[in-house]
Amino acid sequence: MSRPHVPIRGRGTAINPHNRFAPTRSEAEDDGWFQDETPPTHATEVRRETAKTIITRNQSPDVGFDRSVNPYRGCEHGCIYCFARPSHAYWDLSPGIDFETKLIAKTNLAERLEAELSKPNYVPQPIALGINTDGYQPIEREYELTRQALEIMLRYRHPVSIITKGSLIIRDLDLLEQLAAQNLVSVAFSLTTLDDELKRIMEPRTAAPGARLRAMKTLHDHGVPVNVMTAPIIPMINDMELEAMLEAARDAGASSAGYVLLRLPLEIADLFEDWLRTHFPDRANHVMSLIRQSRGGKNYDSRFGSRMRGEGQFADLLSQRFRLARRRLGLDKREWAGLDCSRFAPPGSQMGLF
Repeated sequence: MSRPHVPIRGRGTAINPHNRFAPTRSEAEDDGWFQDETPPTHATEVRRETAKTIITRNQSPDVGFDRSVNPYRGCEHGCIYCFARPSHAYWDLSPGIDFETKLIAKTNLAERLEAELSKPNYVPQPIALGINTDGYQPIEREYELTRQALEIMLRYRHPVSIITKGSLIIRDLDLLEQLAAQNLVSVAFSLTTLDDELKRIMEPRTAAPGARLRAMKTLHDHGVPVNVMTAPIIPMINDMELEAMLEAARDAGASSAGYVLLRLPLEIADLFEDWLRTHFPDRANHVMSLIRQSRGGKNYDSRFGSRMRGEGQFADLLSQRFRLARRRLGLDKREWAGLDCSRFAPPGSQMGLF
């Protein structure tokens, strides 16, 4: 039989599912010889990448931006539900614990970003920073790639939106204040729970909920626009906290809010269900049933227009709850709205493009 795994403290998962692009598959089997074996270590490794391009374009109709910059591949935060996990397979790595421990830093980010913003035909629109993986994950303390990107945004007067679970963002308050003074930045905090223990097992290396709210309050008090994303909402795990999270974010200075129903594309479905049965065996079947009821009987529905919200009774009720709470709390400003593209001016130019 397959060897059972035990949760690894500080990591979102203890398993490494098969890389879907690999030509062969291997599975560990317990033959009884290694009962006293010392568990393998799971230290974080960081590889350096020389990126050819740094601005990623998208045409998705259900996200509010058309370009993004991601300083890192993989994320040490270890959120079990992270929609970016399957992308690690493109690098011959597993979306499982590899995604949390074998990271890639785009160390030439500053050079490439400046080159792309300086192209004569470049037309500015807000850049979403750290969308696929968090730009303020722990390795940012050493590599400072997100800070480098913000320094360039400020120098070029280019609008930028940020979403993070990391309180490390306060380190860059000096840059964010200057960007905000020119209406060039908006920050969203992803908030999934107010429960420290649930945070510990669900997104182990993120900032604590209280730390995120304090960071939000600090930014707000310094004139930086802040928003909240209650994402993802997971049936019977954190959906009961929705209104409380929105209220806490409002009290910390958030002016708008959004939410996303849990998405389980590709390998994430097996990873999440394994996590669910490890930590919540008593309700695992019910949780998965509600997810499938909201996804047309499947683990995931990738259709634009429904993939973020789902459909069916649970999804409709969640949508109603969110709309009512958002209106009651005054969190109904348009997300990511209002950043100023007219100030854009590459260093050395006489004036902006507009």
